[in-house]
Amino acid sequence: MGETTGAPALWHRRFAVFYTGRLVSYLGSSMTPVALSFAVLGSGRSTTDLGIVLTAGMVPILALVLVGGSVADRFPRNRVLRLSNLGAGAAQLVAAAILLTGHYSLPAIAVTEFAGGVCTAFTTPALRGIVPQLVDRLHLRRANSLLATARNVTKVAGPALGGVLVATVGGGWAIAADGISFLLAALLYHSITLPSTESSHREGVLSGVRTGWRAFLRIPWMWRVVTAFAVVNIVHAGGWLVLGPGIARQTVGAAGWGVVLSVRAIGVLLAGLAMYRWAIPRLLTLGLLCAAVGAAPLIVLGVHASLPVLLAAALVAGAGFGVFGIAWDTTMQENVPRPLLSRMAAFDDFGSYLGIPIGELLAGPLAGAFGDQAVVLAGGLVLACAALVPLRSPVVRGMRHPPASVPENP
Repeated sequence: MGETTGAPALWHRRFAVFYTGRLVSYLGSSMTPVALSFAVLGSGRSTTDLGIVLTAGMVPILALVLVGGSVADRFPRNRVLRLSNLGAGAAQLVAAAILLTGHYSLPAIAVTEFAGGVCTAFTTPALRGIVPQLVDRLHLRRANSLLATARNVTKVAGPALGGVLVATVGGGWAIAADGISFLLAALLYHSITLPSTESSHREGVLSGVRTGWRAFLRIPWMWRVVTAFAVVNIVHAGGWLVLGPGIARQTVGAAGWGVVLSVRAIGVLLAGLAMYRWAIPRLLTLGLLCAAVGAAPLIVLGVHASLPVLLAAALVAGAGFGVFGIAWDTTMQENVPRPLLSRMAAFDDFGSYLGIPIGELLAGPLAGAFGDQAVVLAGGLVLACAALVPLRSPVVRGMRHPPASVPENP
């Protein structure tokens, strides 16, 4: 199935079923942040409660994602996805029942979010590892583009739908819808059959984590990019997510900031559509160059530029990060040996997740010492440099799409 065979070859039944499952799950999950926030706050609780609930969901991801990667390499990935989605669906339905019956309890909601985080730790490495088992290698870029487009469409539509549900019937029903979406996705994954040619490692799960770590260190292009993007995520979380809204409130206003976020989401969506068509030999190089452009809105915020300039920067940045995400997933799936793929994805996820709380914690003290705008401006420059640093390596620059072959060993 080469590139010239087009969409029909890509839309093999296995991928079509998987794609439908992801679309359903994306839509449900995109409603949850809005619904959960308003459900907790609407129960008369403080933002402290909400912070505890959100943290409860993040902690198990950091603690278990490496284990999740080892599990996804050891057992059939469709089975891992089925079980993890069933668990996530059950957790969300329990949370919905607690809220809908008016029996709000911080410990109870925190426990359900913790359980959902545990399931996520096993879901994400399996998701990234299963795609090469569903489509031909020459269609990986297109498959990742379609998945990214589905995710970004639901990121635009989901929060609005969640807001409507919160305003009309309550946040508990939106969370219930998310739980049902997980169960539907699990049902779809159950119908997926995987090729029997895939070999899985048969060592213990924890031994598999250690083996994965050694393999990760022996893949120079990978650890260079993962390390660089741990820095990118620190800067993005602190500068864009924490300090950005405060600066925007004083410059473009809350309404303007909302438009900026929407325009950025449109940029990411456009990138997914474009990457479906573009066949680029130096895919990773292009992705890193585009990711560096993601610094533009931070730099614009740091120099007090006008709303039109910020909107343009947000559109370009969204497109840049969108291109990088597709380029990175495709590069991993094309070049990492498949028995190691979920573990390598888990190390990538761990670096990304770890950077978020670090950036969020550092943003306030740094802004207090140097000022919001100075920190955001410096952060933008650091982000651009961090994204470009891996390109100093000839190994990274030499990565081609598609490769001649996938190595059996790293």
